[in-house]
Amino acid sequence: MYELDNTAQEYRIPPPPHRHAAPSAPWPWIDIHNDVDAMELNNPAEAVPGECDHEDCEGRCWKKYPESRFPNWTINQVRKSKIREAIDREAQNDCIIHQLDITQSGAFKAAQPFEMKIDRNTNDLWNEFKSNAPNPAVRTRALFVQNMSGVALQMLGGRYNIEPFFFSSALNWIPTRFQEDSKENVGDHITITLPFVQSVPAREVPTPEMRQEQNPSGDTLYSDETLGIRQMIDIQAPLRLENTSKALVLDLLSVHLIRNVNGNILISYHAERKELPTTTAPYLHTRVRYAGRSVYWQKMLSKTNDPTFLLLIFIWHAMYAWDEAFQDLYEHICHLETEVIDTSSMVITQELHIIRAHHLHYASLLAEFKKTIKFILDTPNPALNEHEKNTSKPLLERECHALLNEIKRMDVERLMQERRLKNVMNLVFSSVNIRDSKYMQKMTQAAVRDSAGDVIKMKQIAYLTMVFLPSSFVAAVFGMNVQEVSPSTHGTLRLYFGIAIGLTAFTVWIIVAFQSRYLFRDPRPFWKRLAWPFHIVQSVINKEEEETKYNEPDVLLPRGVQITHSSRTLPYSSRL
Repeated sequence: MYELDNTAQEYRIPPPPHRHAAPSAPWPWIDIHNDVDAMELNNPAEAVPGECDHEDCEGRCWKKYPESRFPNWTINQVRKSKIREAIDREAQNDCIIHQLDITQSGAFKAAQPFEMKIDRNTNDLWNEFKSNAPNPAVRTRALFVQNMSGVALQMLGGRYNIEPFFFSSALNWIPTRFQEDSKENVGDHITITLPFVQSVPAREVPTPEMRQEQNPSGDTLYSDETLGIRQMIDIQAPLRLENTSKALVLDLLSVHLIRNVNGNILISYHAERKELPTTTAPYLHTRVRYAGRSVYWQKMLSKTNDPTFLLLIFIWHAMYAWDEAFQDLYEHICHLETEVIDTSSMVITQELHIIRAHHLHYASLLAEFKKTIKFILDTPNPALNEHEKNTSKPLLERECHALLNEIKRMDVERLMQERRLKNVMNLVFSSVNIRDSKYMQKMTQAAVRDSAGDVIKMKQIAYLTMVFLPSSFVAAVFGMNVQEVSPSTHGTLRLYFGIAIGLTAFTVWIIVAFQSRYLFRDPRPFWKRLAWPFHIVQSVINKEEEETKYNEPDVLLPRGVQITHSSRTLPYSSRL
């Protein structure tokens, strides 16, 4: 059989464990059959450590992150959540944090990128990083992390006291949204991790190599057509649209927003997967910065200082990607409809089922998208005062409803595509049935022709037998030992015919007696059926007597007198 090579597993997004998505789960990354850490269970220290001012801690808050800020995240949990793997992974490139500042007036300005070079001393890097604060004229700073290293992860988590669920959800592609550390008139932390689908050129998506297991004869168990199908049967893998030269791949939007009266920080994590073309930090940094040139958004951001609107710009990036993906998928479905009309090969049928499987997966992702918008709408900024809330609320409701309407439109489009897929699949099955019916008709006609040929052959044999029957009879007669042929014998032809005719009559009598149950309406025992000649003669006589009675001449009788013939009663008046 075919199996995915190890390199093929790299482009596949693993199914997300949703139970480990948010802090509401009291046992982060501890499954039912996992043991609880006894040392942490008996730890006398407080579960919630005090806040760190990053001055006297000598870097312990980031060097031991996440355990330093979240003691319930033990070694096994950090390892299972892949955070330890991300921390210990050897950095291949320098981590670059692209910075974007939003001023008090709502203007977007690009700040100098902060580079975390591999060869730098971590203590010096930490001192520079914690002093890299925006000036008072900046109300929100967005950080786009490119090539996140283990040091960068720990420094970001330690400085901004980020809940480890943000990193674990991003590393494992778990859709999540949650608010934590909410303080009225101070601020909160909200996390958004949202998988979405984007359309990319097919040449940028690698095709996995397959290992073929062979049977003893050396032949592969699957055809080349099946190979192309089995590569894409996984809904977590890219969906290739061959006729459009596109591929639909999963992408990730992972944002942690710190809303605070002293300044807002937005951190955008970007999944670095060399095997898949995901959204990069420089790309999204440029896109968000360009959104600041929008007249519509500038007018809105000049009215409110709520950083939640900056988060909506990130959401719009996912919206654009979804819409383009459905557009390319629609063109591919239309192309398949045309191909199905011309041909109904098994490859097209399998491809339709694969697209349908991805379509169902996209429905669940759109549902997560809708939940994210509603979460943003239902989670107002606690750092705003009453006047700012009154200004921000109607604007936020308007923009969130606009996004919800877009999601509703895409869901309607998805349902339309799903119905068209069903229609195409029904067309394929109908075409196959019609083709099979034609094949059966041809096979039936061939069978009839073969049967007709057999009948003709049997007739020819019968005719040949009839031709040679007289001569065979003459030969049999001349071969008998009878006086007429051989005078020295005692047998005669009269004796031969007497015995032959008698045996033939007896054989016919017995055979008809066995089959005579079909001649009589009522069931009769075998000994009565032996008298079938008598019963047949009797039935013929009775039939003639009935016909004689019905053929008697009419007799004139007074009106009202009836004539009865063999259980039939006819009123005389009806004959007048």
